[in-house]
Amino acid sequence: MIKRKIKETYEKWGLDMNLNKTKCSCIGQTHSNLKLDKGSEIESCQEYKYQGGIFNTSGTDDKEIRSRVIQARKCIACLQEILWSKDIRKERKLNIYNALIKNSLLYGSETWGLTENRDGSKLQRWMP
Repeated sequence: MIKRKIKETYEKWGLDMNLNKTKCSCIGQTHSNLKLDKGSEIESCQEYKYQGGIFNTSGTDDKEIRSRVIQARKCIACLQEILWSKDIRKERKLNIYNALIKNSLLYGSETWGLTENRDGSKLQRWMP
């Protein structure tokens, strides 16, 4: 059913599917390749990165959040000299923080799931 729908949709828009680049992932199910017509198939994967976000078969976003925290820490490490400089005003440092560090941390956060056991303090400490 889904194989036919994918093919019909691509043909409707005049698109070709690059099977070398296309991957599929099923959340909470067994991982098997998706077989298409003429013996071709779409490879199944456990995890992939799409537009900067990490998606996996568990359906959780814990790895994505850890990745964002690491990105923000790397950003801070690169900006140490600027952030600790006495020649730069505090307001300017706050602008740099908001534009670079906070944005790299919170990119895509509007799609993160809310869970009871997620410790909000891990992200809260990044907010001034």
